Amino acid sequence: MYGCGCQYPQPSCGGGFGGGFALIVVLFILLIIVGASFY
Repeated sequence: MYGCGCQYPQPSCGGGFGGGFALIVVLFILLIIVGASFY
């Protein structure tokens, strides 16, 4: 999905679209969804 086989704390994998940047964006969106469900 991200085009790389890197670990979570290692955002410099360079694959897919931006590599680790895509992972950070997805985690940020999930954080917003989870946070919104609590409020």
